[in-house]
Amino acid sequence: MLDKLDASLRFQQEALNLRTQRQQVLAANIANADTPEFRARDFDFSRELARAVEGGRGASSMRLATTSTRHLQGASTAALAVRELLYRVPDQPSLDGNTVDMDRERAQFVDNTVRYQASLTFLNSRLQGLKAAMQPE
Repeated sequence: MLDKLDASLRFQQEALNLRTQRQQVLAANIANADTPEFRARDFDFSRELARAVEGGRGASSMRLATTSTRHLQGASTAALAVRELLYRVPDQPSLDGNTVDMDRERAQFVDNTVRYQASLTFLNSRLQGLKAAMQPE
């Protein structure tokens, strides 16, 4: 029962985790808008989401050492980082070598924020539905 519940919520969980990481990448781009030779970064959200849902985010993580076969096999959370952090190709080169386009970064930041909020709203309604289904009448 719990494995089916986990599987049904895994997509939204992974989407929220990746949206959080993307927000950090975009914030770093905005923060370094005036840094000479800074290269703007981003990642392909759909590819990373598909990888995370299919293989699990902890698939390549380290295993815990156990002293008994009855111990639970936990996984480290160190493998939660995005695998492919790509460089953005600038529309117009700058004299100082910085590739951050503030208009693009702001638009991507706002878009990511709205999608994060939408995922939270969807997940909340899904959990409320599950909670209502478990309540006796």
